[in-house]
Amino acid sequence: MRDLAFSTLMSAARAALATLILCGLLYPLALTAIGQVIFPFQANGSLLRAPGGTVLGSRLIGQHWNGPQWFHGRPSATTTTDPSDPSKTVPLPYNAANSGGSNLGPTSGSLMQRLLADRKSLESAQPEFVGKNLPADMLTTSASGLDPDISPENASLQVARVAHARNADPARLQALVQRHTTARSFEVFGEPRVNVLELNLALQRACPLNEDHPDRRGCGFRAEKN
Repeated sequence: MRDLAFSTLMSAARAALATLILCGLLYPLALTAIGQVIFPFQANGSLLRAPGGTVLGSRLIGQHWNGPQWFHGRPSATTTTDPSDPSKTVPLPYNAANSGGSNLGPTSGSLMQRLLADRKSLESAQPEFVGKNLPADMLTTSASGLDPDISPENASLQVARVAHARNADPARLQALVQRHTTARSFEVFGEPRVNVLELNLALQRACPLNEDHPDRRGCGFRAEKN
């Protein structure tokens, strides 16, 4: 009886060890090697870098863009722990360590107040929005809070603000938006979209913010009259 129990125990231990080596070591190593050889960009996080090699962000995770001179991403409802009270949370847009949405329903008073405040802020920055229907992704947050893309309609509505902030030709910036619009996958799945990080990097290359050269002739600028 004792020999049978010992034999059963050793069989189970060998099976566990073999499974551990196969599934916990060899399989992950094989997939990692295949990914590095065939899809190195995607396997390493789809990171976009500056010419010097500095990581600027991932094209798969949105960032919080401040200022009128940039295209802004979809609002984010992600949070982080309140430093002064660990039992509470405080807003931290695009917190990749805490992906999630607000979980507020359409009848939520808090959601309505937030939408009205954001709408008022948008109309203050761009008065032409007053009384105009806006794309849903311009005001609503997503379930992940990390959306890297916005709709082409959203990007196009931001062109006037960005062009004014950079003293740029709006037609040139609109063409930039069109060049960075990705169509539906296989013309069926998803919706047309614009990656905000890629668009802003292209914007900075085409129309750099440079206080030493305010004319920015390469930006298709429009000279301001005194």
